[in-house]
Amino acid sequence: MLSGDDPELLDRMYNAFRATPLHALLGIDFVERPSEVVAVDSDDEVVVQMPVRPEAYGSGGNLHGGALATLIDVAAASAAARTSGFDPGKTSLVTADLHVRYLGRPKGDMVYAKARVVRAGRQLIVVECRVVDPDGRVIAVADFSSMIVPLREPLPGATREPGSPEL
Repeated sequence: MLSGDDPELLDRMYNAFRATPLHALLGIDFVERPSEVVAVDSDDEVVVQMPVRPEAYGSGGNLHGGALATLIDVAAASAAARTSGFDPGKTSLVTADLHVRYLGRPKGDMVYAKARVVRAGRQLIVVECRVVDPDGRVIAVADFSSMIVPLREPLPGATREPGSPEL
């Protein structure tokens, strides 16, 4: 199970996360002290933030649903990784299902995805996620599930440092 017991591994995982071009483009990042920026329901919640900026807009001038889905995917997969049998370097987490309900547009310059595990089985992990703005207004809710699978080679044209963890 992934835990805070190995700071070097966590640093490698965060660095790999931050080096992902889509995450960088959208400005997605983890919130280190969630309760300082958004109301959290429990200590088990993972909170990930994304700035509201033009790189994440759709043609109608709103946050693009795909940008919100990416934010949700990152938060939910991170929650799943922290509370499951995920073994970085040996296994990978892959999204098995993601259902998003878009409920409104944010007020403010940041949105936060708050994810918590509902159930973690040996292979399948189910997570609930809620996206809120700085005032706590719900922007989207999602159901997410991921599977733990053996680590595979990257797709053609992609590069990955051998043995690097994947979230």
